[in-house]
Amino acid sequence: MSRRISLALSLLLLASMASPLWSGDSWPQWRGPNRNGLSDETGLKWNWSESAPKLLWMAEGMGAGYSGVSVDGGMIYTTGNTDAGQSVIAISDAGKVVWTQPLTDSAPKHSYEGARCTPSIDGERLYVVGSHGAIYCLNRGDGAIRWQKDFGATWGGRMMSGWGFSESPLVDGDRVLCTPGGRDAMIVALNKETGDEVWAAKMPNENFSAGKDGAGYSSIVVSNGAGVKQYVQVTGRGAAGVRASDGKVMWVYNRVANRTANIPTAIVDGDYVFCSTGYGTGSALLKLVAKDDGVVAEEQYFLGKNEFQNHHGGMVLVDGHIYAGHGHNNGFPICVNMLKGTVAWGGDVRGVGGGSAAATVADGHLVLRYQTGELAAIKAAADSYQLVGTFKPVFQQGRSWAHPVIVSGRMYLREQDKLMCYELK
Repeated sequence: MSRRISLALSLLLLASMASPLWSGDSWPQWRGPNRNGLSDETGLKWNWSESAPKLLWMAEGMGAGYSGVSVDGGMIYTTGNTDAGQSVIAISDAGKVVWTQPLTDSAPKHSYEGARCTPSIDGERLYVVGSHGAIYCLNRGDGAIRWQKDFGATWGGRMMSGWGFSESPLVDGDRVLCTPGGRDAMIVALNKETGDEVWAAKMPNENFSAGKDGAGYSSIVVSNGAGVKQYVQVTGRGAAGVRASDGKVMWVYNRVANRTANIPTAIVDGDYVFCSTGYGTGSALLKLVAKDDGVVAEEQYFLGKNEFQNHHGGMVLVDGHIYAGHGHNNGFPICVNMLKGTVAWGGDVRGVGGGSAAATVADGHLVLRYQTGELAAIKAAADSYQLVGTFKPVFQQGRSWAHPVIVSGRMYLREQDKLMCYELK
């Protein structure tokens, strides 16, 4: 092979590592390739009530926590509190632990102890946020830590309440973004190679009536609403939009905030943002509109707590309709027309399990994983509630809060120290 061809191939490989094109066999971050809870899998088996999916394997060594998993290239990654401290764990697609990398010397102390972060995969790197408040960049191959930044020491970071940082960082181009929650650094953009600060977003000095200062329990998503690239995050003071170019906070929507915990990741769709929180709050549809050199968020409607509130199981948008579990500490299946704000069905139907329900959509079906462990497959159709199948996994412990991950014909269910892999094809 000539030197010129070899160099060209090397450059192509580096380019693909820097900006990965995710295939159908990848679930590289929180809520999937597009952070929207949608899997592109098809041809899956849903008659679970007649025949439960086959358990391919159950791995141990995940540690304590509620983290989901990311999947790519035959490897699976998660975070958990192990004997060595809060750690990142790499597992093969055969269910074998390949490496464990502690981030702390001991488990962070906060309510509902355990890790929360789903690692973000970017080429040969992983990015994670520890529940104690720090961001890390690790080698994907062996878990070695490349760099780290402490939220409190670096940016005066804080949470709105005491349940530990729960964010999964966002990799966008040459940056990685996270939410320390400081007044002068609510969100920060960092050089993903070095961890150096690109900008820090300062919250406006307003007398907000709802919520609390600090980070919420959500993760950042990208919007190009009103023709301006921005990062949308649900903070302790509600939903906010931060201009990607310079970190300016362009808008804050305070009405959706509560004083306990603002959790669900927002839905972005064109010029629209849909956001919801529990604890007696509700939901809202916002339209992003250009104004001067920035963007403002105009409320289109607000749904009260009895109409639709998502506690912490997340929401998925399919064909203009939002599918989720409704109610504080409840997962009543619901389908809401996003633009109209009307309930197509549900909201008063008790699910097959108890507590909140974590949502994922695959192959035209809404999968709800209930806090008590049961899973339901529901037709993602706006005309009626159609329960297709249900089963309970072989292992359940405490609160089943980790979101189902469906990729490569498999469904991954994290349950504290164990990770179950089910065959859906």
